[in-house]
Amino acid sequence: MDPASQDINLNSPNKGLVVDQAESLSDVPVEGVVEAGPVGIAANPLPPGLMEEEAEELRTELTKVEEEINTLRQVLSAKERHAVDLKRKLGLSPLDELKQNFSKSWQDVQASNAYLSASATLDDISRSEAYKKTQETLSQAGQKTSAALTTVGSVLSRRLGDMRNSATFKSFEDKMGNLKEMETESV
Repeated sequence: MDPASQDINLNSPNKGLVVDQAESLSDVPVEGVVEAGPVGIAANPLPPGLMEEEAEELRTELTKVEEEINTLRQVLSAKERHAVDLKRKLGLSPLDELKQNFSKSWQDVQASNAYLSASATLDDISRSEAYKKTQETLSQAGQKTSAALTTVGSVLSRRLGDMRNSATFKSFEDKMGNLKEMETESV
């Protein structure tokens, strides 16, 4: 594939696609534009103090730099494809990479000054008297709430047992049993 015929403009929707030279926009004449060599750099009025020879040297250098950039993009693309191929051969999936990146990021966070400072501050808070008193109060409140819920559960259980043993419930239960027997006989 001829690198000159490949669209590698990173902002182009056609990046990486081969462009037919006959259809290339650089071949389309534009009114008022003067070509300044094979790249098609439009000649602008020279800035004050810039000689034509200096401008031509700058244009040549620009052309070389753009060609180097294109070459580097192609090399980078080839290296990225090669890296993907090596990872595939090693059995590394994108999920494995994500896990590895997450693990490394978490290690970086834990080693950061902000994390270490926050951790030290939390340690200081957990050793403070106010924290200990609050923890004790919440613990006592939790124990009392647990005891109250146990009592409520016991009362409800006893009441339901009393209700089940009542004459009204027994009568209702007998009627439901008779209804079920009649239903199974009719089937």
